[in-house]
Amino acid sequence: MTLDRRSFIKSTLLTSCSFLLPPAILDLWAGEEQSLRLGLITDLHKDIIHDADLRLQTFLDFLKSVQPHAKIQLGDFAIPKKENQPFIDSFNQDSIPSLHVMGNHDLDEGYTKEQVIQTFGMPAAYYAQVIQGVRILVLDGNDPGSLKSTGGYASYIGKAQQDWLNQQLEDSKEPVIVISHQPIAGIYTIDNAAEIQALLSAHASKIILAINGHAHVDQFLKVGGVSYLHLNSASYYWVGEKHSHLSMDATTHAAFPDLSRTCPYAEVLFGILTLDRKKGSLTLTGRKSSWIGPSPLELGYGILSKAEQDLYLQPRISDRKIS
Repeated sequence: MTLDRRSFIKSTLLTSCSFLLPPAILDLWAGEEQSLRLGLITDLHKDIIHDADLRLQTFLDFLKSVQPHAKIQLGDFAIPKKENQPFIDSFNQDSIPSLHVMGNHDLDEGYTKEQVIQTFGMPAAYYAQVIQGVRILVLDGNDPGSLKSTGGYASYIGKAQQDWLNQQLEDSKEPVIVISHQPIAGIYTIDNAAEIQALLSAHASKIILAINGHAHVDQFLKVGGVSYLHLNSASYYWVGEKHSHLSMDATTHAAFPDLSRTCPYAEVLFGILTLDRKKGSLTLTGRKSSWIGPSPLELGYGILSKAEQDLYLQPRISDRKIS
């Protein structure tokens, strides 16, 4: 993963939470559809967090009240093993259409992309779907072949997928939202982030927003004319073995051993993204929670400074109004 902190901090500190949908986007969105509403959740981590089922159900129950046109989970959802099938099915089996993004941890325990695709019910590892006159491009950041790879999880978008993405953007008659698990801009980006940023920037007049999970931060930035949104995890921030601690009772930690390497959020986080063509606006409605136990800062977590942690390493998804 590439961590360009200086560029990341500069971009995010200078960016407001409000921005306009450009006229070019509105011109592309020329059909009868007047709105698009999406339910967004990411990094729920069924196999790490102790109450994943409750968090998912809270999200699904909330969606009943807002009736989005689709719901999207942006990866690191659940390992596609047999015991997780009811959890995965609960996301898919309601009246609201479901879109899945493949996260790196969905491939844990030796599972393959094909197994994730089949278990989640995805059309492919990367794919396009038009919803309410907006083209959703779902990417797969788990391609092999990176020359920068030092082992561990793949974090790369390969040549075949780049060609597909470029063709989709060139041919699209609709405005586009790009969805990925791994970030394309900001913190913890894919290995060839600059290459993909350049590809997207060449089509910036068509792109409404690029959204990612993976980093577990609450962040918005703009690079090369493209707006990028980091959607925070539904569940926790990972602090690793160095800052391992008990935030709950010993029985819970025994049942979920990786929980000690996290700072859990007390309540589930998710967002509702609403596009209104008539108003020319894009609004993200988020949620705020609190830490269970100490925060990363209180544990001495130092990858991000105190100022940076205060800004975007928090148990929240911020409301953002684009009007």
